[in-house]
Amino acid sequence: MKPHVIVHCAAEKRLDIVENHPYSASLLNVGVSENLAKLAAGTGSFLIYISTDYVFDGTSPPYTEDSEPNPLNMYGRTKLEGERVVLQNNDGAAVLRVPVLYGNVERTAESAITVLFDQVLQSNKLANIDNWQQRFPTEVKDVASVCVQMAERKLQDPSLKGIFHWSGNEQMTKYEIACAMADVFNLPRRHLRPVTQEPVGATPRPWNPQLDCSRLEALGIGQRTPFRVGIKESLWPFLPLKKSQQTMFH
Repeated sequence: MKPHVIVHCAAEKRLDIVENHPYSASLLNVGVSENLAKLAAGTGSFLIYISTDYVFDGTSPPYTEDSEPNPLNMYGRTKLEGERVVLQNNDGAAVLRVPVLYGNVERTAESAITVLFDQVLQSNKLANIDNWQQRFPTEVKDVASVCVQMAERKLQDPSLKGIFHWSGNEQMTKYEIACAMADVFNLPRRHLRPVTQEPVGATPRPWNPQLDCSRLEALGIGQRTPFRVGIKESLWPFLPLKKSQQTMFH
């Protein structure tokens, strides 16, 4: 088969897993990416490699595509190395860096965003939630749309290649995200407690890895779903309500 476009989204993204199993994580995040880059070059396919804002240390936002990467953890390092092997082995490939993602899921644990809904729903239990790290939650449908737009542009203009950024533009901590979830569904949030200190002993995370998306915007490429709209669509099936009531929310 000779596809026109390959979108490579597979990765080990669980930070603690990558820290504790760097070799196996590198096989996926780097090795597979290098193989795909070579295969795509051989078939003439346009390869879009999905990367991460965690290639930056979060100290000097916003970050452009030309900003110097400085990943703080093994996940960021493996994804950055994945970028390098893709671009070294496929001159026409594109790297698309994105931040923390959310969308329709089978289980809330699939995303670092949707998993917060579990704490929102447990209103009888105090929940300490990070209010330190700055996040830019981004809907997967928006990323998918950007990939389609990039692919369509590539077919018209072969010079489209290299590194690009796409991100939602609403800056929120995990605590603010959880509060927004509660507000969307008119749920209690008094049990949610903000933690303003940097987590101690956890895998290092960048404080504010905000991505500058002006390169794609200048090409007329982009799509952004307001967070409260996207998160309501993603989470309504997980409300502990009867089906008839869920239909009302949907």
